[in-house]
Amino acid sequence: MKRAFFALICLTFATLALQSQAQSLTVTTVTRPPFSFIEDGAQTGFSMDLLAALSESLGWEYSVNRVESFGDMLGAVQDGSADLAIANISITAMRETRMDFTQPIFEAGLQIMVPSEAARQPSLLHALLSRELFIAIGLAFAILLGGGMLMWGFEKRAQPYFDRNLNEAWFPSFWWALNLVVNGGFEERMPRTPFGRILGVVLVVSSLFIVSVFTARITSVMTVDAITGSVNSVNDLYGKQVGTISDSTAANFLNRREVEFTGYSDLQNMLTAFTDKELDAVVFDAPILSYFAAHEGRRIASMTGGVFLRENYGIAFPTGSPLVEDVNQALLSLREDGTYDEIYRKWFGARN
Repeated sequence: MKRAFFALICLTFATLALQSQAQSLTVTTVTRPPFSFIEDGAQTGFSMDLLAALSESLGWEYSVNRVESFGDMLGAVQDGSADLAIANISITAMRETRMDFTQPIFEAGLQIMVPSEAARQPSLLHALLSRELFIAIGLAFAILLGGGMLMWGFEKRAQPYFDRNLNEAWFPSFWWALNLVVNGGFEERMPRTPFGRILGVVLVVSSLFIVSVFTARITSVMTVDAITGSVNSVNDLYGKQVGTISDSTAANFLNRREVEFTGYSDLQNMLTAFTDKELDAVVFDAPILSYFAAHEGRRIASMTGGVFLRENYGIAFPTGSPLVEDVNQALLSLREDGTYDEIYRKWFGARN
């Protein structure tokens, strides 16, 4: 009897020990602010806060293994060295064949980030301050001054207005030529010499070309500014230096659209290349890029266009993991009691 009782106690403790061990989980993640990163030595971010809430609800104990790349994180789930993976993991059909996912924990999509100076729109002020326009204006003033002084040379003995010495004649002569171009001249100051009249006609006809040059110059500067300026949509990516993360959903999308891009092994390398002005645009998960543009890159980066290729993030488990159903039920509970919304507001503000 004593032996049976002792065996029952040992079996109970062994069962409890196994259950405790089964619930001590290995979690793999990767640095993806604002979903998963380390701040002041602590694991933080939207996904890590959600993991903590799930663990509290399910009575889990867990350790976090932070790896260098997204591929390493998913690989740990596939080979069973991790019990689950959490960060900003898009649920895709291809990944579903290699691992199991919970119900969506976040709705996201792709977006384009460009340098701040490239996000500005072409403006009349920018066109007016262009170097090319200043050169055109300088040439126009030189032509008017030269034409006015030629008229002074022809008319100084025949027209009282031009009867001045050289030191006094340059501005009245320029003023006469300017009024001739703008207003068609002065009736009482009509040239009287044959050469003066020929020059007057030439200046009037030339004024049409001068005005046309100014208009064309402003238009061309604004057109070039618009063409070489901001990337506003996916269609503007062709011919640009585009960057994204290799083997990501963004990379697959760009491949389908036949947009050439540079693939980076991790987020930091891509953002460093962007900061060093090696890229005209970055295409990646909208929340990740928005967080960078609002924090580390707030002076150098701007988001452009809308969110496209909507996708959902989930928690990844090895195929057949018995934990998936428990997590799904816990996620529903966290949504119902407001815990999920509280975590969401902490990192992204109120939902629309």
